[in-house]
Amino acid sequence: MPARWKRQRRTTTLATAVAAGIVLTTLPASAAPGGPGVGDPYYPDDGNSGYDVTQYDVRVNYDPARPRHLEGDTTVQAVAAQDLDRFHLDLEGFQVTSVTVDGTPARAVSREGAHELVITPARPLAENARFSVRVRYSGEPVGEGWHALADGGANVSGEPHAATAWYPANDHPSDKATFRLTATVPDGWTVVGNGRPGATTTGRGTTTFRWYEDRPMATFLSTIAIDKFTVHTSELSDGTPVVHAYSPGATADPETEDLLPDVIDFLASKFGPYPFSSAGAIVIAGDDGSGPFALETQSRPTYHGGFFDVSMVHENTHQWFGDSVSLSDWRDGCLAECFAQYAVQLWYEEKSGDDLDTGFYRSMVEESREDPDFWTTRLYDPGQGSELAGALYSKGSMMLHALRRTVGDRAFFGTLKRWQRDHRYSNASWPQFEALVEEVSGEDLTGFFRAWAHGTTTPARKYLFPGSLGSLDPDGATAR
Repeated sequence: MPARWKRQRRTTTLATAVAAGIVLTTLPASAAPGGPGVGDPYYPDDGNSGYDVTQYDVRVNYDPARPRHLEGDTTVQAVAAQDLDRFHLDLEGFQVTSVTVDGTPARAVSREGAHELVITPARPLAENARFSVRVRYSGEPVGEGWHALADGGANVSGEPHAATAWYPANDHPSDKATFRLTATVPDGWTVVGNGRPGATTTGRGTTTFRWYEDRPMATFLSTIAIDKFTVHTSELSDGTPVVHAYSPGATADPETEDLLPDVIDFLASKFGPYPFSSAGAIVIAGDDGSGPFALETQSRPTYHGGFFDVSMVHENTHQWFGDSVSLSDWRDGCLAECFAQYAVQLWYEEKSGDDLDTGFYRSMVEESREDPDFWTTRLYDPGQGSELAGALYSKGSMMLHALRRTVGDRAFFGTLKRWQRDHRYSNASWPQFEALVEEVSGEDLTGFFRAWAHGTTTPARKYLFPGSLGSLDPDGATAR
């Protein structure tokens, strides 16, 4: 199981410099702003309720000779969800040098809390109005997602937060947008991002790289990787371009690369068509001090310290579960991690002939008997700080196998494909998934989900050993 990036406490940065003519101020309570957050139960200040982003155009300059300094120029295209006298963007640290709204300097800019950039446009924005916010900034990235590499390069990956370490954003999975990245670095360095590569141009001792993600993306899935990469290109079986980028010291294994089309074809057979216009991997050598982990950065997962079939299956499953269909809020982590981990079992079932009942499931039951805390975490709404808890991998993958044995393969895999079709490129919640399984299977699964997804104790035997799993019940009980 790939280790996951651990959430760290955000760094509070209140001071900032703004350009001449922009006033640092605390705005009156009588103003009618968009809310400072979308109201996520775990991170209520993340995101912003006053608008919907349609596109990010992020332009950065980075010189590895100054590894703690980034110059940014980001334009956010959005639609106002209400009349706005002011609105927020999430951004950690940096010196903000100018902010314009539709080309006009903002009337006022302030900083609030750990990561709120509060902007008052020169003129209020009307509901449904399309508008453009341009923020220029520079300084040291301080957010949890920015990882400086030993050779001076850098990489961004983190969950649940990463984007605000390098550009201003509406930082919540519920507001997805397309993404353009333009990054300038000294000659000899390479920049890899999400989506398809665009034109690469050169200047006086610099090279500018462009990347385009044309499908909506949650902000925490965006990435930039800067290093002296070795880049390999190929195609999936349907012609979709593949870009693999390897940091110096990372192992470029041709057999692993050759396996990716098979992995994606296999996952597509279970979940439906691959949802993005490019694929591949960013492989960091693991010398940044973060230790081994992997993250499902959209269209091109990031791997630190290793790139092999288990992590490849897990992270590419996220391209469906978590990326194409994203969480409604951070209570819904099982919609990503439970499925990504169970997909590894499905892979070995098909490719190695594993019996998941007597192999995987039996071993997990035995593990649960040895661990008194195995069942104590809820799979839906596990609590702040536990949104990526290990239970989502262990208990969660068990639950999906038990669900499969409860409703049968036809209903189970039919539900997974229907889920992807119904919510492609959007957001959905765990309660919606429960309702869809009941609709597709025609069964009342209230008790099953109460025991597995909402419970904190060992499920009753009829839910723990359904269908063919009944043979594992030491008391000989079956549950159909």
